[in-house]
This record gives sequence, C-alpha cells and structure tokens, in this order.
Amino acid sequence: MAAVGPLARIARLGSHICRNRQLLCDRGSNRRGIASCIDPSYGLTDEQKEFQKVAFDFAANEMAPHMAEWDQKEIFPVETMRKAAELGFGGIYVQPDVGGSGLSRLDTSIIFEALSTGCVSTTAYISIHNMCAWMIDTFGNTEQREKFCPDLCTMEKFASYCLTEPGSGSDAASLLTTAQRKGDHYILNGSKAFISGGGDTDVYVVMCRTGGKGAKGISCLVVEKGTPGLSFGKKEKKVGWNSQPTRAVIFEDCAVPVTNRLGEEGQGFNIAMKGLNGGRINIASCSLGAAHASVELARDHLLVRKQFGETLSNNQFLQFKLAEMATRLVASRLMVREAATALQEGRRDAVSLCSMAKLFATDECFNICNQALQMHGGYGYLKDYAVQQFVRDIRVHQILEGTNEVMRMIISRNLLTES
Repeated sequence: MAAVGPLARIARLGSHICRNRQLLCDRGSNRRGIASCIDPSYGLTDEQKEFQKVAFDFAANEMAPHMAEWDQKEIFPVETMRKAAELGFGGIYVQPDVGGSGLSRLDTSIIFEALSTGCVSTTAYISIHNMCAWMIDTFGNTEQREKFCPDLCTMEKFASYCLTEPGSGSDAASLLTTAQRKGDHYILNGSKAFISGGGDTDVYVVMCRTGGKGAKGISCLVVEKGTPGLSFGKKEKKVGWNSQPTRAVIFEDCAVPVTNRLGEEGQGFNIAMKGLNGGRINIASCSLGAAHASVELARDHLLVRKQFGETLSNNQFLQFKLAEMATRLVASRLMVREAATALQEGRRDAVSLCSMAKLFATDECFNICNQALQMHGGYGYLKDYAVQQFVRDIRVHQILEGTNEVMRMIISRNLLTES
C-alpha cells in the first residue's frame, strides 16, 4: 500500500535517517550493528523499510534518551507523542480522509516494534490511542469521524479505551456501567478500571449497558473530557508502564449525546472485540521491540563482561541461551506478522491467529527480557540499566488486551467448535 497523508513524508526522509538505530542501553557503551539473524527488516518492502527506519530513528533520538526519566518521574510525554504524530504515528491505520496514514496492520506492527525499542510504555499508549482512533474511524458515521479523528491523528487530543471494570475483567460481557436513554442523551452511571491515560486524555471510548444482560446489551459511546458527571480516581502506582497514567474513570449521571454513540445500540461488544483483535497485534508488537532491544543488550554485555579470566561470550551455556532468545524472538515476530496480515485480509483464522500471536509473543518476549536481565547479573537489577525497565514494562502485556488465559480459551474454542 502506498504511503499517504502524513506518512508520505517518510519516503522523503529516507536519506536523513540515522542508520545506526541506537537502542537504549548502558550510558556510554558502544553500539554494535544488528545481527543478520534477528534483523527485523528482512522480508519487508522498500517502503516498509523506510518507515521502519524512521520509527527506529525516532525511538533512538526522541524516546530512548528519556525512557528512564519518564519511568522514574511518571511523566506522560505529550510533546514527544505529538512529534510522533507529525510522522503519521497518531493514526497509522486510520483512513487518510480524516488525517490518518492509511497503512496496513502489518505496517503498524513494524512501526510499533521499532518505537518500542525506545520506550515500551509510551509506545503501548500510542498503540491504544491508535486503536481508539481506528474504532471511531471504522464504526463512526461521517460526522463522528470528522469531529474526532483529525485531532486524534495529530494527537492534539488523546484517547482512552474504557472496557474493564472493577468487577468485570476477563468476563467483559458482564460489565455493569449503564447508559439510560433520556431524550437525546444517555445518562451514564458506573466506573471503569485500569484505564490507560485516564484523567489526562480527552476522548473516552466507553462500553456501557444500554440493554439487557450479556454482550448484546452493550453499546459504545464516545465521552469527551469535561462532560459533567465524568471524573477520575487516583493515579495508580504501577510496576511498569509509568510513562502513561492509569486511573479509574467514573460516571455519575454523566449526560452524553446520543450522537456520540458508535454504531447501533447493542453493537458495542462487537466493536470492542474488533478493536481488541488489532490491539492484541499492537501489544505483541510492543513486546517484540522490547525483546529485540534486550537480545542486543545481552549480546553486548556478554562481549565485554569478564569473569574467570574471559568474557562471558566464551561461555557455551550463555551462548546457547542467547541463541534460544534470538530464535524465540524471530519465531514471535513471524507469528505476529502473519496474524497482522490475516487481520488485514479479513481471513477466517484472523481472530485465532491474533490470539495465538498475543499469547506466544508476549510470553516469549517476557522470557527473553527476563533472561537478558539474568545475563546482566546484579547490574541488570539496577535502574541505570535499561534491561530491567523492559522487563517491568512488558510484564503487563500478558495481562491486558485479554489475558493470556483468555487467549487460550479463544484458541481452544476455535479448535473444538469448528468442523
């Protein structure tokens, strides 16, 4: 697919791209090139390689130098994300007529993997924002698309996805937030939990109950910040993902115009799940970036760290561990990219493949990052070293966008019910 909209600038930036792709690592250490066996550019088109380079360059220069500070001070890097949006990363798979870049799911995965080498937490939020923008673009009418999407694509405004509740996590269809229609408004009451960007963002894509029990009673409303009756809980203290705030989102007689409903009443759960299929690819791609960076950090450490009179790179046990890490990284990447292609093509196996990719990649990439930390020894446990932050930031990927246990449920259901 040809680059369009803001992403068209990427082709013109090719000659100015930093080809070193420096990933965040120990202060003052020298970077080595990407080993051919884990090179994420293999198999890509020339155009994909160009915007991948732009994303790697942005990660190295605009994100990586600040990753530790954003984590430790819990900074939501609004201006940095708006710079990313100038490259088209605010609405990657949103249609061009409302300011999006019109790229494919595979293109999106490539970009998020590259950005995550600079900061997983920030990239993960950008991925959620993109998912919300896509939901409005895909299920909204012309007026809704024109009202919300342009500002979301430039990241002049930021979006949050509101499905999870204190009493309904994996059992999302049991959500209790209600939306009672009164004239030309819905009156919302209830609360959402663990909302990325909550309190700091401007647009909330909310799943709420307009009908009876179960999935068919759920609708999707877009709630704008500043609406009377909308409030937020305290900022949560988290293990990772600290460059994005997480709060409860609370509705108390919150009046939302009927014109802010996406689709028809009762379509909300279907809209939410379609958003999450892409969200699972996105979050798996963020895990790939962390794992790729961690493999390189581990390799570089083994080449310089000496014990028992020689570098750790001469230890066969560690050589084999590194080989296993690289193999799992490439296997994860191949699975994620296949799932992204299936989703783009609307294939029958897309939902299961998205679940498989999310399950496999987030599990394996966490193990890769954790092993990289182990290879660093005591140094890996210090916050001066990036590897510990990669471990903390991607641990939650096994939980959100559908837990990996739910992924197993989706996959097994497909196996057991399809003839």
